[in-house]
Amino acid sequence: MKPIWIVDDDESIRWVLEKALARENLATQSFSSARDAMAALQNGTPQVLVSDIRMPGASGLELLQTIKAKHPGIPVIIITAFSDLDSAVSAFQGGAFEYLAKPFDVDKAVELIRRALDESLRETDIEQGAAQTPEILGQAPAMQDVFRAIGRLSQSNVTVLITGESGSGKELVARALHKHSPRASQPFVALNTAAIPKDLLESELFGHERGAFTGAQAMRRGRFEQAEGGTLFLDEIGDMPLDLQTRLLRVLSDGHFYRVGGHQSLKANVRVIAATHQNLEQRVREGLFREDLYHRLNVIRLRLPSLRERSEDIPILARYFLAQSARQLGVEAKRLSPQAMQFLSQLEFPGNVRQLENLCNWITVMAPGQTVEIKDLPQDLVEERVHAPQPAQTVSAPASASAAALVAPVAYADPAAGVAAADTAGGTWISLLETEAAQMLASEQPEVMDILGRQFEAALIKIALKHTHGRKNDAAVRLGIGRNTITRKIQELGIGGAEDD
Repeated sequence: MKPIWIVDDDESIRWVLEKALARENLATQSFSSARDAMAALQNGTPQVLVSDIRMPGASGLELLQTIKAKHPGIPVIIITAFSDLDSAVSAFQGGAFEYLAKPFDVDKAVELIRRALDESLRETDIEQGAAQTPEILGQAPAMQDVFRAIGRLSQSNVTVLITGESGSGKELVARALHKHSPRASQPFVALNTAAIPKDLLESELFGHERGAFTGAQAMRRGRFEQAEGGTLFLDEIGDMPLDLQTRLLRVLSDGHFYRVGGHQSLKANVRVIAATHQNLEQRVREGLFREDLYHRLNVIRLRLPSLRERSEDIPILARYFLAQSARQLGVEAKRLSPQAMQFLSQLEFPGNVRQLENLCNWITVMAPGQTVEIKDLPQDLVEERVHAPQPAQTVSAPASASAAALVAPVAYADPAAGVAAADTAGGTWISLLETEAAQMLASEQPEVMDILGRQFEAALIKIALKHTHGRKNDAAVRLGIGRNTITRKIQELGIGGAEDD
């Protein structure tokens, strides 16, 4: 973070502010005149500027004009006397963040500087986010479709709705749409509407005027103004409150909005890209999302595939994330052995690309050697995969088969011995499975694998819970699966009778 510049010809004021900010672990740089500060701008810029308004030579207002002309994103706090109201008004007209009246309370001065600092860092994040657009990787056919769509939209300003599971990379696609659009040289501003409290979201989107509500001590630009001429990305749009949906619809309809507490209509020249992991059509039917807003957003829809739908991309993504993590830490990149890479490629990754990225960060920090084997991966990940039913061995319970007959072979260490034992009992469970599957396929019933698989898992878990008197942990041990796995399966399959142990 850059230092806070203090510009004042009064040495005592500079000293007081320096000491107060040092206690807050904030770096400062002081100047006795506006001319000195202007000269220093040739070699660097501050994070926040605090300047007296009346000084020998150039005034604080002249310094303000210079800063705003060259670096409009830097907040400037003007120090002025109570009697100098005209100067304070001029300071606000010139773009000052706030003014500090003499004599001032040091604690309040630090609080004001902190608020300006937060605003400055927020602006910095926006600029860096637009400049540092990560690469989108993917060779899977589903990702190639996404790339082709981005290419077709490269010269368009049309509104886009991106759908896909959490962690699948929706913001990366939004940044790519911006990067390859006519607005690429303008800001890209992202806002997760689900992460902002409802009471603050309106101000975050549209900004507010000074005094609009308690704590609004200065005018603040919202995300629509920050994205002027560029792109505004609204993530998790499905969680937006209904009253704000109405305001957003108005902006999309006529391109105008008002700051909170404001009376002046502002024009929004912004391209909106929205994203959600939710089913917006369902939310419309439930009355949780405006149908007219849905149609405004759903001009062009891009569906981003989950990582399990593009498992062939896991190796290239893993190598990329390992290299990226190594650069950030200044170390040599770890390498996954062929066995470890194959192991990862078979995982479902419910957290999608974000989960894989986090795993690669973990490997970079925690894996002992440069070549990473399966045993070096997180233990819970290995245990879940080892104990989970494998596709080649997974069998499903036919509706007509009893749970006891189905579970019996599991007790054998040798699968062949289990099948032989079942055969001697008269009619194998595999034969029953084949008969049931054949009937379902003949009737063209969809999702046969999923239906039979769920029946099989439910039968196993119910029998195990019965044997352990409802204790989930003991049932997981008896079945040879992880505790998290059995908890998830109980919820997914709607199995009752389990205790929290």
